[in-house]
Amino acid sequence: MSLNIKIVLVEPLYQGNVGSVTRVMKNFGFSDIVLVNPCKLEGEARAMSSHAHDVLESARITSSLAEAVENASIVIGTTGITGLKHDEHTRMPYYTPRELKKKLTGMSGTVAILFGREDQGFNNNELGSCDMILTIPTSDVYQIMNLSHAAGIVLYELSDIKAGDKPLARGFDLRLLYEHMGELLEDIDYPVHKKDKTMLMFKRIFGRAELIPREVQTLRGVIRRIRRKIKGDTFYQPDDQ
Repeated sequence: MSLNIKIVLVEPLYQGNVGSVTRVMKNFGFSDIVLVNPCKLEGEARAMSSHAHDVLESARITSSLAEAVENASIVIGTTGITGLKHDEHTRMPYYTPRELKKKLTGMSGTVAILFGREDQGFNNNELGSCDMILTIPTSDVYQIMNLSHAAGIVLYELSDIKAGDKPLARGFDLRLLYEHMGELLEDIDYPVHKKDKTMLMFKRIFGRAELIPREVQTLRGVIRRIRRKIKGDTFYQPDDQ
């Protein structure tokens, strides 16, 4: 079994940066890259990719972030600006590349690591779609790194990661789990103004937990039972726990 690290560049502005990222990917043995609504990729991108033309030419291009990460078990968003309070779940809790390596060691599946726009990074909705947040510790004097430099540090740290036989749950099944949790919150009349923040907190918790398929199926089974009990539904449905 293997651990596939997929690099996703979201709306990169400069083709030179795209080429440089593919070059550093090849430096450290990575080749899976997806570009979401990228700039034009012409001669400069090819020149900056140097001997990584194959990585650049095999890049998959999508029109949405959702399409880019649809088969990923864990989606990790990178940011140079982290939260200041532990109850601000959009940018917290966060991990360094070294901490991420420890968490992913022994896993198998597909992990997507997202890098945002050079000028604006990610918006809160995009970060909210991520299961985990990754940041590179930098000087307080200037926290924001060049795109390819940041990618290089992350990929260097992950370059010798050891995969294992603990399978990560499929992204599709995780999305179903989140949908069912959202429906459960509606069933119990959870305050509307708190729902988004609570769902984001659940996503961060489960992202850190690195759920395996069996755990996701069990959680979904428990939620189904709770919803049937709330609705007084005694109709039997087989569990997949």
